[in-house]
Amino acid sequence: MNEHDTGDGTMTGVDPGRLDDQQLMKELETIHRTRHDTLLYGSNDALRAHNERMAQLEGEWLRRNPRRPVAAGRTREGARERGCGESGAPGG
Repeated sequence: MNEHDTGDGTMTGVDPGRLDDQQLMKELETIHRTRHDTLLYGSNDALRAHNERMAQLEGEWLRRNPRRPVAAGRTREGARERGCGESGAPGG
């Protein structure tokens, strides 16, 4: 689970497929929490590594949860309805 040096100076983590569900969720929470600072203050290499790791972790989560619940407001149609209404809050 700890990051390790690959020898070429890049850092990687454990293959997401080897993480159990709880470990995967912890990794996702961590990478999402650090995203903003990496975007604003990280080097190009750090941002690239962050992007790659986030894609790996999110891809694994999606693979394990193909039938996850999707909130109606998070769909394209839901976004269009929000744009036409007075507010985005339920009950309008």
